[in-house]
Amino acid sequence: MLDIAEELTRWVEQGRDFAVATVVAVGGSAPRQPGAALAVDSEGTAIGSVSGGCVEGAVYDLCRQALQDGEPVLERFGYSDEDAFAVGLTCGGIIDILVTPVRGGVFPAALRAAAGGEAAALARIVEGPAGLLGNALLVHPGGAYEGSLGGHPALDRTAAAEARALLDAGRTGTVAIGEDGSRCGQPLTLLVECSVPAPRMIVFGAIDFAAALVRVGKFLGYHVTVCDARPVFATPARFPEADEVVVEWPHEYLARTRVDGRTVLCVLTHDAKFDVPLLERALKLPVAYVGAMGSRRTHQDRNKRLRDVGVTELELARLHSPIGLDLGARTPEETALSIAAEIVAGRRGGSGVSLTGAHTPIHHDGPDAPAGRIGSVA
Repeated sequence: MLDIAEELTRWVEQGRDFAVATVVAVGGSAPRQPGAALAVDSEGTAIGSVSGGCVEGAVYDLCRQALQDGEPVLERFGYSDEDAFAVGLTCGGIIDILVTPVRGGVFPAALRAAAGGEAAALARIVEGPAGLLGNALLVHPGGAYEGSLGGHPALDRTAAAEARALLDAGRTGTVAIGEDGSRCGQPLTLLVECSVPAPRMIVFGAIDFAAALVRVGKFLGYHVTVCDARPVFATPARFPEADEVVVEWPHEYLARTRVDGRTVLCVLTHDAKFDVPLLERALKLPVAYVGAMGSRRTHQDRNKRLRDVGVTELELARLHSPIGLDLGARTPEETALSIAAEIVAGRRGGSGVSLTGAHTPIHHDGPDAPAGRIGSVA
């Protein structure tokens, strides 16, 4: 649900009644992952998607019915060879969808947090006693929480702890806990949707290739920063789509700015006086990706310089250089696509090879891919 929070926040502010259908579990080659949502208001307006079109019509009807009944409903959609006209998924997967009328509670606060780019987790009961289905808890990064799941008082405390762990990791997933909040007893399942600030892409080098990479980075949902020590090149006018443009020596900026395990660093300067001190620091940081532009000769010379300043072979192995996948790219836009493809492949666990003729999964669960069931806590 948090993936369409901005529009839903406007609906809340306008006083609209609406129901939200959320993917809560998947099996096989499902088109959308847990947390994907479709919302329908009392006038019949719909936003979002739960299946890319396969079962949208049926889910739309479930939302309209839930608005009338005022009760949540859990529905499973799969594929049936026996009935060619059954509503189902053409890909052969299975999805479980929870439809919930949204009327107050912690939902508006969760939507505002997600729309504002704040970190928060929404934990909802998606499997368990009928009287608790759809109950929600909003959990903040420090561990404080709002709302209640109902049932045993310890349930809220346990659920908040589990949700905070997922929030710290920036993941959406499901967790099974006991109905009484213990590690045993009658289980129920929580869907924990996490809203975290956009991951960062920092592009070093204010060149024409950087302008194209900024556009691709924004398209992929990154908060994009361009950094260059040369003020004549590092200007907002040259990079209007960047979230920020910084005039500073790259290694000095990297030393003071915030990065995390989702941050990607793209070094496009291919100038040793910038690259070496920058990469010396970058390769020691716990970031998702470090890539550097340059020819193979530049790459070899740069690696020698990095070894000379004490960069280890293990650290050098983290460097993607020359940057990007082999697409035969020539233009800045093609090169940006090549870099982005390498970033996505690393993020999602892809091989980078053509799917035609390959016997590999189309969808991978990479390091920060949205998760399905992540395990039962017993």
